[in-house]
Amino acid sequence: MRLELKGITKRFGALVANDSIDLVVESGEIHSLLGENGAGKSTLMNVLYGLYQADEGQILLDGKVAKFSGPGDAMAAGIGMVHQHFMLIPVFTVAENVALGHEPTNKLGVLDLDAARALVKKISDRFGFDVDPDALVEDLPVGVQQRVEIIKSLARDAKVLVLDEPTAVLTPQETDELMEIMRGLAKSGTSIVFITHKLREVKAVADKITVIRQGRVVGEAKPSAETKELASMMVGRDVGLTVEKKSAAPGKVVLNVQDLSVLDDREQRAVDHVSFEVRAGEILAIAGVQGNGQTELAEAILGLRGLHSSAGDISISGSSVRGKSVRTILEKGVGYVPEDRQKNGLISEFSIAENLMLNGSFTKPFAKGLGIAFATRNKIADELVKEFDVRTTSAQSAAGKLSGGNQQKVVLARELSREVELLVVSQPTRGVDVGSVEFIHERLVEERNSGKAVLLISTELDEVMALADRIAVMYRGKIVGIVDANTDRAKLGQMMAGVAA
Repeated sequence: MRLELKGITKRFGALVANDSIDLVVESGEIHSLLGENGAGKSTLMNVLYGLYQADEGQILLDGKVAKFSGPGDAMAAGIGMVHQHFMLIPVFTVAENVALGHEPTNKLGVLDLDAARALVKKISDRFGFDVDPDALVEDLPVGVQQRVEIIKSLARDAKVLVLDEPTAVLTPQETDELMEIMRGLAKSGTSIVFITHKLREVKAVADKITVIRQGRVVGEAKPSAETKELASMMVGRDVGLTVEKKSAAPGKVVLNVQDLSVLDDREQRAVDHVSFEVRAGEILAIAGVQGNGQTELAEAILGLRGLHSSAGDISISGSSVRGKSVRTILEKGVGYVPEDRQKNGLISEFSIAENLMLNGSFTKPFAKGLGIAFATRNKIADELVKEFDVRTTSAQSAAGKLSGGNQQKVVLARELSREVELLVVSQPTRGVDVGSVEFIHERLVEERNSGKAVLLISTELDEVMALADRIAVMYRGKIVGIVDANTDRAKLGQMMAGVAA
């Protein structure tokens, strides 16, 4: 099926998320929609899928105008979409998930799960998905769950398949397998729209690339285009894509984690007898697919989550912080960049200046008697806004009005402007554009070069390999191995899937 979007415009109040976008996807083509987070890619696809209504423009399928009042209309017309966050019911089987909403029935009107199983098996066998129709979704690896989502769309006879950031939760091997699946689908005639911001993957699988920046199409390219050229199109300027750093010179042990176990919010063991150390002047990266205990590990180190086992301990510069308050741990020289800046890193309604003193309002230079030294606070805020290149009209503006990349710079500015020995940085570039990624990486390397111990927690393997001096891989709450940063990608991918080093 040939898909054509003509002059699609979508507004949210004064914000123009999509501005007269034209896009053509030929039958059997893998067309990558490339752009920074917030560029308008997902909004455009939500218009195509009927989740949003365009303010202007048309959708054409095989030359005929199509109008969708909701996802049901889009699916009926042959549009399928696999969202970044899966829409599956964990306690249902694969067949039950595929049948949901389109339940097959027998002559008596009774649910016919055998028909659903047969359909799953037919699609799975045709494309080599290797999915068991009777498996519970909650028992399946993330990569297989994604295949279930694709099967759901193909079961509705999707001719155009939209994949929204499909590799965000996959291991390298699962990513390679997904690309093979995409090629197989395209060969069978399915048109694929591949939404991503990962340049390496685009070049590996796309037939054609359309780049969107600030809601507009800024150009088209072929996969043979230079990576730097694509990055420049995304950001609007030249971007350095490699991290320059000298060899590490590790010093004393700053963070020592011994036999640590932590429960998650469901009282399940998320961190399972983990031990490692981070030395001054090095970056130790914790790699792994999201959901393998990294979040709980970071929260335990900061005192945000209690330890499960009486045997475990965390020490900073030789002093145990087990059971200590978050404030006490911060005062021991720990900086913390949480994985969710909006939920845990900032108070959106507060000004940038107020956010920059959140964990220091009770001490100098921000404290003045029982009050706040406002003039000093504002002066420091202006200096940090300039140093960290936070794009804003004023440090008195609300932090919630900043873009994601600039919000992350505010969090980094607050933590890096303090006297710290240990920096715990979780998902530092999540939802951040290529230009801001370059800046953040440079600052983290500067901190390491200045003798700080840096614990980097990231699900982005390219980021881990670029920044780390050593890499610890977590799988189901355990560290399956700690390896040198020069370890090849395939080996790291195996470890992320649970194979010990």
